[in-house]
Amino acid sequence: MVFIPLHKGADGFLSDEDFRTFYWPTLKKVLLGLIEEGVVPLIFAEGGYNERLEAIHDPEIPAGKMIWMFDTTNMQEARRHLGGYQCFGGNVPGALITTGTPQDMDDYVRQLIEDVAGPGGFILGSGIVIDGAKTECMKAMIEAGRRYGAQV
Repeated sequence: MVFIPLHKGADGFLSDEDFRTFYWPTLKKVLLGLIEEGVVPLIFAEGGYNERLEAIHDPEIPAGKMIWMFDTTNMQEARRHLGGYQCFGGNVPGALITTGTPQDMDDYVRQLIEDVAGPGGFILGSGIVIDGAKTECMKAMIEAGRRYGAQV
């Protein structure tokens, strides 16, 4: 597995046309090369990738060979484009993990799982790297994932 953070491809950083012309073709070559070598690319899409979902559901990328972790992307749209095609996850806000309550976390995770889990490889995870997370919120996220994920 190879971790690849995407810092400059988010919506608003460049136009969708430029993303499809310059950013995606180069990244796709890297991804295909890694997949050819038997490596699983674990992509962290920082920011929102709502305008990019159609492009990243590229038929030239073999199904089931990648993991996409999202920061602020609409997860229902991510499921629509990637569910059953590539594994995807993330989107639990860092602010919730660092300033929320266990009940806030439980509510968020329950809704997220209801909205996007099921067949197709959803991974519960944070939308960002967490420094200074509240222990009780991390514990609540894990417990909620176990409780509500088991019902899917």
